[in-house]
Amino acid sequence: MKTRAWLLPVILGGGMSSIYFLPQVGAVANSAVKMELPGSSGSWIFRSFPPSEAEIKTLGPDTKFSKAVCLRARPGEMDDQGYSIPDQIQLSIVLSGYDLNNSIHRPERCMPAQGHNITSSSDVVLKVSNNRQFEAKRLLSVQRIPTGKEPTDVAEFNCITYYFFVGHDQVTNDHLKRTLIDMKDRLLRGMDQRWAYASVSMWYGKVPWIEKEVTEAEADIKLQRF
Repeated sequence: MKTRAWLLPVILGGGMSSIYFLPQVGAVANSAVKMELPGSSGSWIFRSFPPSEAEIKTLGPDTKFSKAVCLRARPGEMDDQGYSIPDQIQLSIVLSGYDLNNSIHRPERCMPAQGHNITSSSDVVLKVSNNRQFEAKRLLSVQRIPTGKEPTDVAEFNCITYYFFVGHDQVTNDHLKRTLIDMKDRLLRGMDQRWAYASVSMWYGKVPWIEKEVTEAEADIKLQRF
């Protein structure tokens, strides 16, 4: 018993003193993501809009946002006035500030505040044009949007969301992996890094301005190509 009594303080003291051997973080590596959105990309037109007040208040003051509604005409589909009926994708890029303790988080945390009830989560491998690939998180949700003053005045839409995190030189779709990368960088490289996450969302099923029902498979293909 006496041995145990003096052994515990020694172990605790040794563990606490070891922090002096960790490298001091002297630099912050910026995310490789580009925050400047184009006016268009291919056949998609980008219409930028500001973040909501709730998003601004949730994260640090130096967090940066790039958000846009992206529109592309559906071939051969016109409304009663002769205008093309568009597909619509919501694009959001959020770059963490320099205060890494008040950094970005998983989109699942803030989506309920935007009316989403998440029903499914999975990992999907996305391939890009140079034959490289990476994993994105795929979420299915039902989004409820108020249409009037009464609580019952709501419209419901089926939604698919893809997202992933972009660091200084790595991409991941997993919040825990991102945390482990940060720990490794701090311990071995003496460096913190700013992360960004990019997310894209699209409604499927009955969409108000589209006459034909958008299938889940159709929305998946368009999001992945986008």
